[in-house]
Amino acid sequence: MTSVVLKDIRKSFGSFEVIKGIDLTVETGEFCVFVGPSGCGKSTLLRMISGLETSSSGQIVIDGEDVTHAEPSKRGVAMVFQSYALYPHLTVRENIGFGLSLAGRPKSEIAEKVEKTAESLQLTHLLDRKPKALSGGQRQRVAIGRAIIRNPKVFLFDEPLSNLDAALRSQMRMELTDLHAKLGATMIYVTHDQVEAMTMADKIVVLNAGRIEQVGPPMDLYNNPVSPFVAGFIGSPKMNLYDGEVAAAEGCTTYGIRPEHLALSKSEGKWQGQVRHIERLGADTVVYLDHPTLKQIVARVPGDFEIVSGGVVHASPMSGKEHRFF
Repeated sequence: MTSVVLKDIRKSFGSFEVIKGIDLTVETGEFCVFVGPSGCGKSTLLRMISGLETSSSGQIVIDGEDVTHAEPSKRGVAMVFQSYALYPHLTVRENIGFGLSLAGRPKSEIAEKVEKTAESLQLTHLLDRKPKALSGGQRQRVAIGRAIIRNPKVFLFDEPLSNLDAALRSQMRMELTDLHAKLGATMIYVTHDQVEAMTMADKIVVLNAGRIEQVGPPMDLYNNPVSPFVAGFIGSPKMNLYDGEVAAAEGCTTYGIRPEHLALSKSEGKWQGQVRHIERLGADTVVYLDHPTLKQIVARVPGDFEIVSGGVVHASPMSGKEHRFF
């Protein structure tokens, strides 16, 4: 099994520094997710691990070996991209086995490994089809199969589900999690979607403007965010964050409370607001309130909570659920 260690990794394009000194260890067998907004450097960092992007300084160690200046093919990694990048004229069987064919492996070995890989991804019945006859989810599984067959030390995923619809993304999240459990492999996954990060990761790395903001298991980041940035990025809808008078009254620089940790009442509570918008999601309802000082309050309540647009309600933080940042 393989660990990935980054030591003071930096990357500049001209005078602009994109990655600003990253120190990180991805343990053997971990499913580690890089998450953050567009432009935070997560894809650049992944490409540096793969060797597709050179580092300006620092050290990259994979399986105990310094690969900072090694060619991508010498690093023992396999990368799955956002675009499936399948060869349209080749069958699924040929696409999955392409890397081994290129390496000149015996046909019998390729056939055996393709069958085994296809079985693990439930692609056996599709082996003789071409990509145009596959759904988006099936194409992505073929791309993953092409990576698996190489038996890499580390799997790298660069937003592989972003081209799929919501239902397929949910299905593929489960399939990738199952695959990780089955292979026990070290996986690093990049996404801007915090739902993907929360549901798939053993460890989340939150990146902000080329730096690591926080690292930890999903629920640690949810329960104990170290900064307003992490608090606002992890969780959906995002945490209510307030500066100014509200924070000063609470003895902090920024005061936060998650929507699901606000209790609504029609008769009494800490803050009184007018209902501006209601999103009924079935099991839950998200309520947006206008408030003269806080401007907007977002609360998540049970789906059957009775409320009408334009009405007046009171919101109160649940005891022990408030966050204070200094």
